[in-house]
Amino acid sequence: MRIIVSGAAGFIGSHMCDRLLAEGHTVVGLDNFLTGAERNLAHLKGHPGFQLIRQDVTQPFAINGQIDAVLHMASPASPKDYLEHPIETLDVGSAGTRIMLELARSHHARFLLTSTSESYGDPLVHPQVETYWGNVNPVGPRSCYDESKRFAEALTMAYHRTHEMRTNIARIFNTYGPRMKLNDGRVVPAFLDQALRGEPMTVFGDGSQTRSFCYVSDLVDGLCRLMESDERYPVNLGNPQEMTILEFAERIRRLTGTKSQIVHRPLPQDDPKQRKPDIGKAQSILGWQPRVALEDGLRQTIEYFRCA
Repeated sequence: MRIIVSGAAGFIGSHMCDRLLAEGHTVVGLDNFLTGAERNLAHLKGHPGFQLIRQDVTQPFAINGQIDAVLHMASPASPKDYLEHPIETLDVGSAGTRIMLELARSHHARFLLTSTSESYGDPLVHPQVETYWGNVNPVGPRSCYDESKRFAEALTMAYHRTHEMRTNIARIFNTYGPRMKLNDGRVVPAFLDQALRGEPMTVFGDGSQTRSFCYVSDLVDGLCRLMESDERYPVNLGNPQEMTILEFAERIRRLTGTKSQIVHRPLPQDDPKQRKPDIGKAQSILGWQPRVALEDGLRQTIEYFRCA
């Protein structure tokens, strides 16, 4: 297939390009490099099946030729990035999603939206199942990201219902691996950056809040399976192995061998206290579940950051 990937220079987007090319597809990557990095795609320079276009997908554009699938993966995704670029984040979820949907519709192509577990907000249901509508503060500092993705999901379903488009929606939970930005504010690169520098590791609150971590190759595999499926409603993709942030910090300390001490800072506003996916739907519909053990994935990620 010839596949369009927005956000191609992002952390997950670049790994998706690798996977699609490895499967023999032709890929056209789009990115305006607001938060993506050209170095994430440097290894694809000269690849006969890959084309990279500098493009802001919130602005009209055209792509000639056959298009079989459109993967809309563009968006600031870390708290640091979307708090720094709230309007751009809202734009890419609204105008950007509309433009990418129209691109898919005009070429009779399938469409996949990468949404987020942030759609659930600070959840009152645990673990989070796709039928849960969420607990989101619509005017809080994180709302630019939460509501951007919730709107993008609604728009995708509207296009499916109105135009009978073949659409998929993935709700991505915490994902980690090589090519994450060390300074993006998310817990994995933040802890690794501090640990590798021997600086104090910052835990917000008392560290009792929970997260679950999925290695990027597992996540990309889930996205590919979803793209090939007939499921039109959202599907959770993530690792249900849950741990507290404090436990995770201790795991990073052990694996890096750092002498860093753990320090506590106030919990940010609207920071979710629990985050764990119910992946029963992905298991039954896609035959998917994470396979990379946390310590194996962390070792590969640590090695990447040590060499970066």
